[in-house]
Amino acid sequence: MGSMKRALIIVDVQPTFCEGGALAVEGGNAVAERIAAFVAGHRDAYDYIATTQDWHIDPGAHFSETPDFVDTWPPHGVAGTAEAELHPALTGIDADAAVKKGQYAAAYSGFEGLDATGTSLAALLATAGVTAVDVVGIAESHCVKETALDAVREQLPTRVLTDLTVPVTPELGEAARDRMRTAGVELVTSEAID
Repeated sequence: MGSMKRALIIVDVQPTFCEGGALAVEGGNAVAERIAAFVAGHRDAYDYIATTQDWHIDPGAHFSETPDFVDTWPPHGVAGTAEAELHPALTGIDADAAVKKGQYAAAYSGFEGLDATGTSLAALLATAGVTAVDVVGIAESHCVKETALDAVREQLPTRVLTDLTVPVTPELGEAARDRMRTAGVELVTSEAID
């Protein structure tokens, strides 16, 4: 049996989801800084790093002027805007892949996204020989959770680094952690990473 090849998936760490952004999550900027510091100190723990971004061109009913914050949201992650770019803290992370999702529909999981060549995240990971993933980013209760659940569906042993993500609310975070645990996602802190 070959050795494990682990990828880090950095989900939607974009100004649009941080303080001052269109769909801000409290603690988003601090999470971005923590992720950047973690990658700087642990790059050799990962064989592959992928980033995901909400990159909405015309996502239909996903955007609403009267959002319910369940299925509809205020405009955010608009393609080509500064808010949709990766958070400035991540400038030096040297990712192997960048995946954009949600161009014309709602997309929560990074596995719904494609890179610039039209290749899916699942295909990128498979081509790189990845056999396990760690997931971090924003927001734990939504896109991090969905990305982790899809990673499990792809039969990849999956960990979420709980101190490198933040939920929209504590209650939604608790529900997301319960759902992920039930699906077999391992919840650990970044201190557990060698």
